[in-house]
Amino acid sequence: MTLPLLPPAAPGVDWTALQNFAALRGQFRVSLTPRCNLQCWFCHNEGDVPPPATHADRTLQPRHRELHADDYVSVLQAMVDVGLRRVYFTGGEPLASPLARPVLTRLPDPGADGSYTLITNGSLVRKHQDWLAATSVDKVKVSLHYFSDASLYEIANSRVGIGVILDGIEAAREAFERVELNTLLQRENAHEILPILDYALERRLPVQFIELVDTDFNADHRDSAISADSIIKHLRSLTSDERTEIAGVGQGRRVFRVDGVEIDVIHKGLGRHHVGQCGTCPLRLQCVEGLWALRLDHAGGIQPCLLREDLRLDVRDLLGDSGDVLTAAVAQHLAAFTEGTL
Repeated sequence: MTLPLLPPAAPGVDWTALQNFAALRGQFRVSLTPRCNLQCWFCHNEGDVPPPATHADRTLQPRHRELHADDYVSVLQAMVDVGLRRVYFTGGEPLASPLARPVLTRLPDPGADGSYTLITNGSLVRKHQDWLAATSVDKVKVSLHYFSDASLYEIANSRVGIGVILDGIEAAREAFERVELNTLLQRENAHEILPILDYALERRLPVQFIELVDTDFNADHRDSAISADSIIKHLRSLTSDERTEIAGVGQGRRVFRVDGVEIDVIHKGLGRHHVGQCGTCPLRLQCVEGLWALRLDHAGGIQPCLLREDLRLDVRDLLGDSGDVLTAAVAQHLAAFTEGTL
């Protein structure tokens, strides 16, 4: 990609880390709400208090919302201007937020190499289909960790019904050219992995299968983790088109192409990849990702890591300033992170 022209303001700012992150197509993940209508047991809620924790103990509440729609749009414009053009909207469930429509219908142009992806559980897509179809969202990624009412209840503690989820996928397909699925491999859905794969292939939907990685977010369910070896073996029986990707940061993955449909598997056996401060981080052994995304939360914080609250940068006081001030602060924060000086 072509590196952006950086703002002339803020002399002395070290833009190197932010430029490199943008050049490597790092993600900018934007959480519109911590709330969700499902309660998946493995949810990390982008670093906030997960819905299952709140359900179990009402004293455990996520951060209060501090941002308004205008704030989100301003931050998006500023970050797009400095090259962070792979934007993912998350939650909780982003379509459960009252800000979903006023934000997603006002997205700045991300440029020719940019994209906007909506990550959703699918249950509310049909309800919002009409206005969603008119947005600049490029792709919808639906989390499909269940394939029956029974597994939906066991995994997400919900009786909404799998039919609602599957109808949401169809609604997304009607409105968007690019729809993908992702599925966490676990004991609770092990018997449904091949049916999910068949469902995806029949509809020519790319799907990602993900091995569970131990973190504090899922410590009570470590026995639910299952290996990806079985799905990898099955995929190899369907195709010889396989490649391995271990570049950059985060988890390595195996990528298969079956009849032109891309299926990838996040496979722990390929290792994890870290940068900068991660090298000496005391939580590195529990780390899922390394630095592959910057996250903006609904309370006005930007952070490069889910496990380190001390790395969260509060940008609320910068929202009334020019975008140059905000991006300079983020650039300095990211430089300090990668150099290990935070």
